[in-house]
Amino acid sequence: MRLLLVEDDGVLGAQTQQALKAAGYACDWLQEGVEAGIQGELEPYDLVILDLGLPGRPGLEVLAEWRNKALGMPVIVLTARSSWQEKVEAFNLGADDYVTKPFHMEELLARISAVHKRTVGVVSGGLVVEDLKLDEHTQTVWQGETAHVLTGTEFRLLRYLMLHPGRIFSKTELSEHVYAYDADKDSNVIEVYVNRLRQKIGADKIQTKRGQGYVFGSTVV
Repeated sequence: MRLLLVEDDGVLGAQTQQALKAAGYACDWLQEGVEAGIQGELEPYDLVILDLGLPGRPGLEVLAEWRNKALGMPVIVLTARSSWQEKVEAFNLGADDYVTKPFHMEELLARISAVHKRTVGVVSGGLVVEDLKLDEHTQTVWQGETAHVLTGTEFRLLRYLMLHPGRIFSKTELSEHVYAYDADKDSNVIEVYVNRLRQKIGADKIQTKRGQGYVFGSTVV
C-alpha cells in the first residue's frame, strides 16, 4: 500500500516515515502544504496522513481542495491541535480519522490499518482470497498450513493484487502502488517480483494477460 505523509516537523516526519516503511508501506514524505496538494492530485495514493499546521498552505485547505476535486483517498489528520471544533471541521471536510500529537506509533499504524480496511471492505484478522490468507502484521502469506514469508516489495505487490482479485493491472500501474514516489520505478522489475511470488504461492495464482498485464484469480467479465 502506498502512503503520503505530510508533516513539517523534520524529526517526527523522518521517524514516522521510517516506521511506516518498516511496517511494509511505500511512503512518500512532504513537508509543505502547496506541494502536498499537488502531489495528492498527481499520484495514486492509497491513504494520506495529513498534518494541519503546514507552511505554505494549511492542511484543512489541502483536504478541502482534494475533496472538492472528488479525490477520495482516505485521509488521517495528524495534528497537535486537540479542540473538538477542529476535529469536527476536519471530519466535515472529508477526513476519515484524527490522531492527536503526541501519539504512539503503534496507534497510528492501527488506525491506518482500520481506515484502510473500512475503505476496501477487508475483514480484520487478515486478507483472505481463495486459499490464501495474508497476515499484514508479519508480512506472511498462509496457504493452508504452509507459511510463506515475503519481502517488503513482495508483500506490497501481493496485497494490492489480492485487494483487487480479477482485475488486470499493467506493470506500470502496479509499480505506482508498490514503490514510493522517489524510488526508481522500473516497471520491468515487477515481472521479477511476480515470478518470485509464483514460486512461493503457485504459478496459477497470478496470471499473465498478454499485452495487458497481470491478474490475481479469475478475470472480471
